[in-house]
Amino acid sequence: MQTKLCKQLGVDVPIFAFTHCRDVVVEVSKAGGIGVLGAVGFSPAQLKEELDWIDERIGDHIYGVDTAIPQKYEGQGESDPDKLVEMLQAAIPEQHRQFAEKLLSDHGVPAWPEGDDEVTLSFSLAQAQLLVDEALTRPQCRMIVNALGTPPPEIVEQVHKSGRLIGALAGRLKHGINHKKAGLDFIVCQGSEGGGHAGEVTSMILWPQMVEAVAPLPVLAAGGIGSGKQILAAMSMGVEGVWLGSMWLNATEAAAEPAQRDSYMKASSEDTVRSRSFTGKTARMLKNEWTEAWDREDTPDPLPMPLQGYLTFDATRRTHRYAGSGETQKVAFNPVGQVVGQINQVESCKDIMMRLMTEYSEALDHITAITPE
Repeated sequence: MQTKLCKQLGVDVPIFAFTHCRDVVVEVSKAGGIGVLGAVGFSPAQLKEELDWIDERIGDHIYGVDTAIPQKYEGQGESDPDKLVEMLQAAIPEQHRQFAEKLLSDHGVPAWPEGDDEVTLSFSLAQAQLLVDEALTRPQCRMIVNALGTPPPEIVEQVHKSGRLIGALAGRLKHGINHKKAGLDFIVCQGSEGGGHAGEVTSMILWPQMVEAVAPLPVLAAGGIGSGKQILAAMSMGVEGVWLGSMWLNATEAAAEPAQRDSYMKASSEDTVRSRSFTGKTARMLKNEWTEAWDREDTPDPLPMPLQGYLTFDATRRTHRYAGSGETQKVAFNPVGQVVGQINQVESCKDIMMRLMTEYSEALDHITAITPE
């Protein structure tokens, strides 16, 4: 499965693993794919620590870093990261703070320890610029990806001058066309089945439309891929690789508490919902009492990005750390795609990669066997 993009990057198979876990990045890259570290929750110092760890273990293999710079967001134009954070925190209504805290306390989620109050989110150019600067100091980091829209021109130019590739996610056809016009090197086309931020159109409809609309720009397929059969289906539509996120959530190497893993394994493909309740933009996650509470008419409406993210950062970190306490899973932030119905065991990244390739080969053999000579 050597595509042009694979050859350009020097990887064995076109499997791109989006993850917030550094261990997964290393193991997927070692297994022949390419791990992409989601950096939105890291400060520059924390990202440096993560990339130092990766660099010490990844050997000659390469990886990528994923940022999140929306094209429109509250506080846009503020160039000082510290002032931006202060401004955003001050703009969060007290009513929203009280509502969020009551949901957590009512479900027995322990409070965050005193003295550790740093809020680390980078949903802005001012913050993401520092992360990109750090990533580009790493020889093994060969690609930057933006998760929320077309990256600013200065970021595109900076990445290209460094000799790396830059791409971005697109959940709508017009977004992909805008990415091409901006000079990006590839597009991650995500259908509505995908976890996290995604559009309205399903993958089977969106992928081939995107491939045709932005040709000859390489397209990676995302959303609804959790098996080798689904990889073959995506590749048959002309994409040059697949972008998987949900499949690594229950990997042996993933940083997940047992209760969180159990939630993924118990969930069906019908147990996700697209909700603005955690980030302020519509994202797919496991539905629970938190998502339902923010959707009621008698409760506060989610704030625009990144205000909602700053409001719910405390909920995110507490429900992850204390995943098994009280009724935490009823209000936990578990972003995942509809392929969650296929996550029914804990496997190592190496085993997941091997399984995907075996399933791909078996599916290809099946198609070949029923194709007339």
